[in-house]
Amino acid sequence: MKSVTIQQPEKLVIEERPVPQPQPGEVRIRVSSAGICGSDVHIYRGHNPFAKYPRVIGHEFFGHIDAVGEGVESSRIGERVVGDPVVSCGHCYPCLVGRPNVCAELQVVGVHRDGGFSEYVTLPAHNAHRVPDSIPDNEATMVEPFTIAANICSQMNPGPLDTALVYGAGPMGLTSIQALRGVYGVKEIIVADRIDERLDMAKANGADRVINNTHIELKTELEKLGIRPTLIIDAACHPSILPEAIGIASPAARIGIMGFSSDPCVLSQQAITSKELTIYSSRLNSNRFPMVINWMTERKIQPEKLITHQYAYTQVLDAMELFEKDQKQCCKVLLKF
Repeated sequence: MKSVTIQQPEKLVIEERPVPQPQPGEVRIRVSSAGICGSDVHIYRGHNPFAKYPRVIGHEFFGHIDAVGEGVESSRIGERVVGDPVVSCGHCYPCLVGRPNVCAELQVVGVHRDGGFSEYVTLPAHNAHRVPDSIPDNEATMVEPFTIAANICSQMNPGPLDTALVYGAGPMGLTSIQALRGVYGVKEIIVADRIDERLDMAKANGADRVINNTHIELKTELEKLGIRPTLIIDAACHPSILPEAIGIASPAARIGIMGFSSDPCVLSQQAITSKELTIYSSRLNSNRFPMVINWMTERKIQPEKLITHQYAYTQVLDAMELFEKDQKQCCKVLLKF
């Protein structure tokens, strides 16, 4: 089989590998399409501290089960499925309290174990989620990105009383906007970004108001508008954002952090406790695949709006370069296998 492998940072090859055989409790998926994520580029560039090389990357993938291991019903062969990349132990404290995404022995497909940028991939059978025929292949490939939004929203519990502020109109921000609008029905969504074309995407995906904060202080601009966000999602994850968000937030607001920077930031304890703010962090997803598949089935979200480019897997370097460098026109890129 052909696999996209990062042999070491900055060295990507498409190589021939043996077709993997599913182990007991596993299934093998014949991959049809896979999405490029920022973390794939980070592994390629050598900026992901969790990755070990060589590594077949890719954690957003869709395909069909074509083989099963011992203990898995053979009737699953032929199922249209998406793969949850979170592989957990099931017995540590996080797993026992329903948070396998921070398992003490966490393995992420495409990071700690080989991923979906390959003609075939194996993973535990319970990580392969059946996709109804009503969801087209391309949209099915988008389930995993929306689970990231589902995870933070499930913690923050948005609702119709909320005025939401989303930092960043990249893929994470846009999936969050769609969820806030189509699933949770928040009152108003404001989006801040520094690229006008990304702000246009935010409007197309449900934002009520957009602000280019390249040359303005966002806190001052929101005060002029009389807006005090009750729910803030940081989908840009620069260390300067959280301190600013704490200052902008309404009393009793919730703040959600969707990614991470290794750089420190300085926070005021008084600013947090005086408003009794709640701050959530979110990593990957915690069993959110069925939730997102249901959203798609009920047409509460529109994943096709985020797919801007498609490439054959043999053009993976071109696709990754486009994803990395064209932030004005590119959102989600799918590879076809």
